[in-house]
Amino acid sequence: MKFDCHMHTPLCGHALGHTAEYVREAAKRRFDLVTFTCHIPMRDVGFGDGAIRMGMKDLDQYFRLVDEGRKVGEEFGVEVLTGIEAEVFPSESIMKEQDKILGDYPFEFVLGSLHHHTDIFQKWLRKHSIDSDFERIDSYFRILADAVRTGRYDSMAHPDVIRIYGTVTEMDPLEHKEVIISFLRAAAEEDVCIEVNTSGLRKGVYTVHPDPFILEWAKELGVKLTMGSDSHTPDTVGYHFHDVAKQLAGMGFESLYYHKNRVQVPEPIANFI
Repeated sequence: MKFDCHMHTPLCGHALGHTAEYVREAAKRRFDLVTFTCHIPMRDVGFGDGAIRMGMKDLDQYFRLVDEGRKVGEEFGVEVLTGIEAEVFPSESIMKEQDKILGDYPFEFVLGSLHHHTDIFQKWLRKHSIDSDFERIDSYFRILADAVRTGRYDSMAHPDVIRIYGTVTEMDPLEHKEVIISFLRAAAEEDVCIEVNTSGLRKGVYTVHPDPFILEWAKELGVKLTMGSDSHTPDTVGYHFHDVAKQLAGMGFESLYYHKNRVQVPEPIANFI
């Protein structure tokens, strides 16, 4: 089984375990391919009150850590790739530094994530007088739609993560169907995947990201899927993948996708069940 698995390293400041431990866990789960996607360095976009992501000085060490995991993978028949979790933010000036990193380093896979709970994004909302929960949620999906049209990203990570972390009281996808459909249609037109992120089963309302309603709309529009566990500890690698794959198959999805050298590769979903 081959996955864009969405795994982190301690360099981001909020993950535990050596890359070799993540790879050994992937081998136990009989994965043939996994990809590390730690948070990209950005000076101005942190989490909460701190910049909880690797710094520019850590990028070379990140590649070394993944290479150490790759060597362990060779022992167990697991191919290990180096990806990155890049940021989505509605300011091209802030994105310029990230674009240079994406151009200078040979990432195999680029996830796009809008972390709505960062101080800088909350300031952006206030600056643009986006105050109500309804406006905040709509703006979140509009920004994601714009992001998939930039060509920066291969897949959009945990695409309804705004429903957790407390920045909105609640999110009913049906109340935002029009803007969510616009985002999904953009993903289909640009051939950008969305991520089924199983970490939602560990937190929040204990449902995968995105919500099953959104997955149904994605199927109708022909949106392609990657799957990741958003692992910050080795024991969560591949968290509930088999169960979620069965759910996706029941919805009519036939393939999941992984990426090598930024190119989509389909893997029959039947292989995961």
